[in-house]
Amino acid sequence: MIEARGLSKRFGDVLAVDDLTFDVQPGRVTGFLGPNGSGKSTTMAMIMGLDHATSGSVKILGKQYHELRWPLREVGALLEARAIHPGRSARSHLWSLAQYNSIPKTRVDEVLDRVGLIDVANKRVGKFSLGMGQRLGIAAALLGDPAVVLLDEPVNGLDPEGIRWTRTLCKSLAAEGRTVFLSSHLMAEMALTADQLVVIGKGRLIAEMPVAEFVAHSTGNSYRVRVSSPEALMTVLEGANGEVVLSADGSLLVSGLDAKTIGDLALSLGVAVYELTAQASLEDAFMEMTGSSVEYRGVS
Repeated sequence: MIEARGLSKRFGDVLAVDDLTFDVQPGRVTGFLGPNGSGKSTTMAMIMGLDHATSGSVKILGKQYHELRWPLREVGALLEARAIHPGRSARSHLWSLAQYNSIPKTRVDEVLDRVGLIDVANKRVGKFSLGMGQRLGIAAALLGDPAVVLLDEPVNGLDPEGIRWTRTLCKSLAAEGRTVFLSSHLMAEMALTADQLVVIGKGRLIAEMPVAEFVAHSTGNSYRVRVSSPEALMTVLEGANGEVVLSADGSLLVSGLDAKTIGDLALSLGVAVYELTAQASLEDAFMEMTGSSVEYRGVS
């Protein structure tokens, strides 16, 4: 478990992180979202003891990072995948980390195999592609078999197979009861991977809630509805102040009403409901919730 309480970080006149309080619970994947410059990387650095908080505190498994006796065996992190000496092989890099943390040598090949790098274990890291470097960073995070795993943009540079593998890995780690804290700018992927979200903007907490609940908060939320009598339901929905569009395939696109209201109105008519699907995406909700927190905005 990760517990942040009133966490703040100031760099001169810049308040990068502003009074953040949130929890990252075990047994689920928690996504960490925010626009560029929102303070995500600074927050992760403070969790890992790489930067000192100006005020507040953050604890891992009830302790601050520097209080952990065997850090790599309690928390594993990928914060900067390329922070590895380019002349070292993947195996020697992991073995050096293992020795500092009293981790058996056999564990090195176990994690190399798990991330798909066992066949290039003796290759110099400087020759690795970006995706291979990401996989090695994940291997280092898993080396100590930790209860807490932090991954900052782990799918950066990965191909579709690698992205799917990372998603499956994160879910499997959470299913084992571990605490998984994951940041990414890929909204579609985060929607498939995360159970819970912590969303920040300009260093402040915007939301801390399940993914489905966050998406439901979007005012642009709409529903695709397929029923046995679309015209009849359309009339009733419009009478309830819903906005309804009848599609060519006979389905209805409904906005301004929640799923319960739509279902109840269909039931009152005796209409069979074949589909009632939310159409808002995590990306839509994220853009709406963080629109005022974007630091750099392009012109289209």
